[in-house]
Amino acid sequence: MSLLRQPILLLARSSRVKKLVSTMPVSADIVTSYVPGETTESAVEATARLADDGLRVTLDFLGEDTLDVEQADKTVAAYLEALQQLAARGLTRNAEVSVKLSAIGQAVPEIGDKVALEHARTICRAARNAGTTVTLDMEDHTTTDRTLATLRELRKDFPETGAVLQAYLHRTEADCRALAYEGSRVRLCKGAYSEPESVAFQDRLEVDRSYVRCLKVLLAGQGYPMIATHDPRMVEIASSLASRYGRAQGSYEFQMLYGIRPEEQKRLAEAGEAVRVYIPYGREWYGYLMRRLAERPQNLSFFAKSLISKK
Repeated sequence: MSLLRQPILLLARSSRVKKLVSTMPVSADIVTSYVPGETTESAVEATARLADDGLRVTLDFLGEDTLDVEQADKTVAAYLEALQQLAARGLTRNAEVSVKLSAIGQAVPEIGDKVALEHARTICRAARNAGTTVTLDMEDHTTTDRTLATLRELRKDFPETGAVLQAYLHRTEADCRALAYEGSRVRLCKGAYSEPESVAFQDRLEVDRSYVRCLKVLLAGQGYPMIATHDPRMVEIASSLASRYGRAQGSYEFQMLYGIRPEEQKRLAEAGEAVRVYIPYGREWYGYLMRRLAERPQNLSFFAKSLISKK
C-alpha cells in the first residue's frame, strides 16, 4: 500500500489525468462514488437523498491554500449559495457546512487571519439565518493554533460553531479537555495530513489509542462530540463509551465520508444513532478523490485497471 500511495498522490496534481479520469465510464463511477458533483445543485440533491434515509449532512466546498482575496471571496459566495439552496429546500434542519480556513483566506500573506475570520463570520451569519451551523475544518499542524484562535473569536458571536480535532497529534487530548464544555461541538477524527514525529503519532496503534483517550474526554465532558470514523472497532468502542458515560442517543453523533460504508451509515441511523455524512463538492474534487483512492487498496486496484483499459 505504501508503495502505491505516493504515486497516486502525485497524480493528484495532473490536469491531464484528471480529464482522463472524469471522462472514463468506469472511473466516472469512482468519482461519483465519493463526490456527488461540481455544482451546488448536485450537492443539495445528494443532501436530500441522504436526508430521506434519516442521515444528516455537512457540505464542504472543495478548495484550500487560497492565496488571493478574490478566490477566497468566490469560496464564500459558494457557501452562501449552498446555504440559500439548502434553506429553500427545507434541508437546514439536517444539513450544515464545513469550512477550511485556508479556502477562505487564511493563507493570504500578511492579512490572512483577518480575512479568514471576517469571511468565516459571514458564513456563520448566513448559516444561522438559514437555521443551521458551521464547523471549522482542521488542516495541518502548522495552522492548529491559528484555527483554534479563530474558533474562539467566532464563538463569541456564534457559540454553535463546531471545532475539529485530530487524534494523531500529541496535543489533541489536551485540546479535547479545553473544548469539552457545554454547547461545544467537537468533531474528532484521526487526521489525514503527513505530520512529523515531533508533533504526531506515527504508529497506527498509537493513533488508535490516542483516539480512544480523546473519545473518553469528549464523551465524559459537557459538549457535543462528533465521532468521525469508519473504523468498525472505533464505532464499537465509541458506542460502549457513550453507554458508560450515560450519553443518550442524540447527545453525540457519528460522522462518515460520502461514499464510504454507506450501509453502515444507514445501519447506525436505523439503530437510533445520529449520523452525519461529509459531502465534498466543487471543481477541486480531483485532489480529494485521489487522496481517498490512496487510502483504500481495493480502490487503487480498480482505478489502475480502469486506466490501463482506456483505449
